[in-house]
Amino acid sequence: MTIELLDSTGVADAAQPCVRKTIAAPATDVLGRIANLETRLARTAAEIDAAQAVRYRVFVEEMKAQVAPEAERRKRDIDGWDAICDHLLVLDTSIEGDPEEQIVGTYRLLRQEVAERAGGFYSASEFAIDELLARHPGKRFMELGRSCVLPEYRTKRTVELLWQGNWAYALRHGVDAMFGCGSFPGVVPEEHALALSFLHHNIRTKDEWAVSARPELHRTMDLMPSEAINPKKALAALPPLIKGYMRLGAMVGDGAVVDHAFRTTDVLIVLPISNISGRYLNYYGADAGRFSSSVS
Repeated sequence: MTIELLDSTGVADAAQPCVRKTIAAPATDVLGRIANLETRLARTAAEIDAAQAVRYRVFVEEMKAQVAPEAERRKRDIDGWDAICDHLLVLDTSIEGDPEEQIVGTYRLLRQEVAERAGGFYSASEFAIDELLARHPGKRFMELGRSCVLPEYRTKRTVELLWQGNWAYALRHGVDAMFGCGSFPGVVPEEHALALSFLHHNIRTKDEWAVSARPELHRTMDLMPSEAINPKKALAALPPLIKGYMRLGAMVGDGAVVDHAFRTTDVLIVLPISNISGRYLNYYGADAGRFSSSVS
């Protein structure tokens, strides 16, 4: 089973040789289960295609993102990183039919060694992550991206399973730090002044972990003085994904970036494994250790 590497328009780049990736499913590859939900990596090109269809439903039909004509015709959210990433899935096994019909959530995982061979990280188009990576030559980074869950499954249970899968995968590959874009809806950062300012004043990356939006795209997050911020209201205004990472010990880079195609305001989440609090390591650790050896 092979997959073509597509360019950012969602169609194969005729000027470049196509990179192909073979997906082989291990004998046992489930990374976590809660009741009827399970998380694992995509096993086939058909499952990746189904995950892209879920992304299309969330990003395009729900959030009104703009995609290339070919992606629109196919009703898929596609870009050039899909063929080099691993695709984490959450499946509802109570749904009758093939696994492709059971996919209710997805995440895209890109390890540093894979990104370096294939042209870099997705986040580098918005954030100056090369400087961050250069400061940590002995650490292994992993990018998390394209996170989405169908509306009826946006529960704590599903988010926990996505994190379980990320954590097991990170353990298996010896990852030292994760990063990725966290998004606020809309293209006007000022509409999120309370939440962005709270992040800026309280969990901004510093020192060896400092990272900023690319200068030409940088939008300030410092929209309110710290003394004017009500922390309880600010936390309530955070998107669930960003709030979840913050609880784990994540930091946020300096500056937001407006993504006009996806109609979002993005911040960079940085999560060193060493920052994750003990209670979360205890909560996820046993299952992650049990399942991580089966990740391919």
